[in-house]
Amino acid sequence: MEGLEKKLAGLSLARRSRPEDPTYLLDAALQPDAGGLLAVSCSDFTLRLHDKDTLGRVGEFKGHRKPLCGLTFARGSPDLLFSGSADGTVRAWDVRRPGSAAAQTFSSDPAHAYCSFDVSCGDALLTAGTEQLQDDSFLVFWDRRKPGTVLLGAYSESHSDDITQVRFHPRDKDRLASGSTDGLVNVFDLSRGAEDEALLATCNSGSSAGAVCWSGPAYQQLLCLSHDEGLHLWDLSRLHTDQPLAVFAAADARGLAPLPGGRGVDYLVGGRWLEGAGRLLVVGGTGGGDLHLMECDGDGLRLLRSLEGGHAATVRCFVWDEATDALITGGEDAQLLLWKPGGEELTAGSRESMKSQSALRVKSRPHKKVSYQREKKTTT
Repeated sequence: MEGLEKKLAGLSLARRSRPEDPTYLLDAALQPDAGGLLAVSCSDFTLRLHDKDTLGRVGEFKGHRKPLCGLTFARGSPDLLFSGSADGTVRAWDVRRPGSAAAQTFSSDPAHAYCSFDVSCGDALLTAGTEQLQDDSFLVFWDRRKPGTVLLGAYSESHSDDITQVRFHPRDKDRLASGSTDGLVNVFDLSRGAEDEALLATCNSGSSAGAVCWSGPAYQQLLCLSHDEGLHLWDLSRLHTDQPLAVFAAADARGLAPLPGGRGVDYLVGGRWLEGAGRLLVVGGTGGGDLHLMECDGDGLRLLRSLEGGHAATVRCFVWDEATDALITGGEDAQLLLWKPGGEELTAGSRESMKSQSALRVKSRPHKKVSYQREKKTTT
């Protein structure tokens, strides 16, 4: 199989899409099963649909009233797109009907504001993580197949601050990871039912957890990126051994893969396990919009390729298209960029920022120290 380094070395800018209205592009998702759509969430609370090969806009959805906290396509029903929002709803949209109202709307307590959500690999179970409400933070659950979108239940004991990320295992419908600004990343086996029994492990990032990503050949590892650019990689296959769960940890990962001149990246965008290559890709960037693609393993970060001359401001999201070995990126300059092997930019336009003065700013605050103890296996 062609090496990842060779694939990345061939990437160049092939397409550029710049909307007329300046808005941050926050998150992106590819339609599964060779679908042709790319969905993007924006800081004006809209969801936009693009052709993944041309980046042309083919539709949008409106309905959320507060900032979005992510989006994902259903795996078994690729025409269904889910989005979550701080307005206290998770909504399902039929991408065959751009502009239509949500096909389903899920909610819990009216006081809940969601800051993360995900759908299980079997598309049946839906969960959302809330902001802290008084002294509690909640993981709430729905069975998407049941009529009336009735709430199944909630967990409330495992986090003490905003639950910033929830990620179902890509292959195990009952395995769920959650990260919070309390610094903890929890792993649950939902088949065990009650929260105390379901909690398998608690990993401490030592800081406010931002992005969480399942990785490894059998998806038995967890990558956590913190809001202050820390990086932690844990191996959950060691849960029932005497080995520490931590494979690698760095309180500040920005200088781990030095750039030319000895500089480091300014921020980390996110990570993704590339199943075809069997490698964990971590994307970082610099304030001017340059991107730096890195590999992460037990030895830390290693720079593989830099992509320059594309974005003009901070990059907020990326997706890797395994079918075409292409990378799509979006950010605060309101641009979507398609990087592909041997690509030459086909659309007019230069590197120019359209950054809005009133665009959404991500809430960031120090995590709260927690004093309670856990009986489950814990690692720092």
